[in-house]
Amino acid sequence: MGKVMESLEHAEAMSRGLMDIGRAAEASGVSVKMIRHYEAIGLLPKAARTAANYRVYGPTAVHTLRFIRRARALGFPMNDIRELVGLWQNRSRSSAAVKNIAGRHAEELERKIRELEMMLKTLEHLMRHCHGDERPACPILEDLQNGASPAVVPRRRG
Repeated sequence: MGKVMESLEHAEAMSRGLMDIGRAAEASGVSVKMIRHYEAIGLLPKAARTAANYRVYGPTAVHTLRFIRRARALGFPMNDIRELVGLWQNRSRSSAAVKNIAGRHAEELERKIRELEMMLKTLEHLMRHCHGDERPACPILEDLQNGASPAVVPRRRG
């Protein structure tokens, strides 16, 4: 795409089933700003343009945007999304390559979940030991002041 459509006016482009960027955003669930960003980084091919220089998108571009939106919703990093889009568009791909990317991402999510669980346990421990009254002593603030790691749960004295 990427080139100006031979004297194609906006209304004519719409009548041919193409969408302007606003309609493509609505149809895909991806914001106009992100569509422009995906084009700028080469994740989405540059849109064709009307004679008035409006971007227009066909069904394939909207489908690609939905694919990207779903991959983002699953938390894939942009480099993985780029690779997944390439594999998705390559009919001779191996599913093993796709599974490998998903497996790496699942491992990263599991690592983050473990970290979050450790942080939650630390906060729960600190909250259990905080009186939450009018006294100034507060184990939560003491922990933050001492810079303890989320993995380290300090023992409460006295």
